[in-house]
Amino acid sequence: MQLIDIGVNLTNASFARIQPEVLERAYAAGVCQLLLTGTSIDGTEQALELCEQLDETAVRLFATAGVHPHSASDWNADSEQRLRALLAHPRLRAVGECGLDFNRDFSPRAQQEKVFERHLALAVEHRLPVFIHERDANQRLLEILKDYRDHLTAAVVHCFTGEQQALFSYLDLDLHIGITGWICDERRGTHLHPLVREIPRGRLMLESDAPYLLPRSLRPKPKHGRNEPAYLPEVLRAVALHRGETEADLAQHTTACARTFFALPVIEETVVEENR
Repeated sequence: MQLIDIGVNLTNASFARIQPEVLERAYAAGVCQLLLTGTSIDGTEQALELCEQLDETAVRLFATAGVHPHSASDWNADSEQRLRALLAHPRLRAVGECGLDFNRDFSPRAQQEKVFERHLALAVEHRLPVFIHERDANQRLLEILKDYRDHLTAAVVHCFTGEQQALFSYLDLDLHIGITGWICDERRGTHLHPLVREIPRGRLMLESDAPYLLPRSLRPKPKHGRNEPAYLPEVLRAVALHRGETEADLAQHTTACARTFFALPVIEETVVEENR
């Protein structure tokens, strides 16, 4: 059984100097390919360096490139030029993380919108999918996205935590949906239990968003309290339970979906087994 983690923040300081061990545990758990999330220009450069340093086979580690809406205020005249150059890297598979976050408003909303539009324009130009962050900004994000959707190859709303109306609005735009360990949180994620049944096969993908969102249902809990890609099978278990699917079936179609979405190479099952 193969899994693909479509969003891991491997450049996060909590992973410093232990990235090889983190990846070994992920591979042993059946997570055979990972997308390293780029949330800043410098962070994307670091992610691409890790891809090259830690995956000489060039079939396991890939990255996205973008500026998170929290950091939209950092966008300047040099940002787009640097981002454009990163999009030409052979390990680069999507534009983002980008989008709107009206929950924390770490950057002014008008600036978030401007930067999001620049990401969308670059995705259209480079024929790359988009890795989207949205929180408390569903309607405004839709208004912006609709002007670009017909020209985009694909887009995924990563770490979806919204309500039914938001989910259906994204599905109506033919977007993909990423589900994280939020669904394992009995305090705030139970509304996702019936909603994951509504996501069609071929539009659903799984992600850890590590080191964040450690699945609260995980047993035993790691003493360090940090989420890792190796815990993605717990997200698989929860999503399979609430979709009424077997874990093997869910793993098969979400992995196939991610591989197509990000244009990832096929890894033979024998190679995956050798890492266990």
